[in-house]
Amino acid sequence: QVQLVESGGGLVQPGGSLRLSCVAYGFTFRDSDMSWYRQAPGKEREMVARIGYNSLALCYKGSVRGRFTVSRDNAKNTIYLQMNSLKPEDTAVYYCVKGWGTVEAAGQGTQVTVSS
Repeated sequence: QVQLVESGGGLVQPGGSLRLSCVAYGFTFRDSDMSWYRQAPGKEREMVARIGYNSLALCYKGSVRGRFTVSRDNAKNTIYLQMNSLKPEDTAVYYCVKGWGTVEAAGQGTQVTVSS
């Protein structure tokens, strides 16, 4: 059974940083492309970053490029999202997703709130 468990969310001031983590269970993580999505109140879920199974392919939403970095550790079945220079508009629930371009499975999400 596929399970994705996110952690690392919280409240941060504008300009601050957070690092999200997601541990994967129930599938061959090292062979799987992974993504981070987010959903803000009243808005549709959107892709934030994607990473290929071997970390060679990377893709970012335009508004986070240069501020966010996606990475993975296949030995730990874990994907990360380092978020720097956070803005209030980054406030959302962030989801770990199995897949590239399609949502094969998603975690429960972790709340990120950027506010002074």
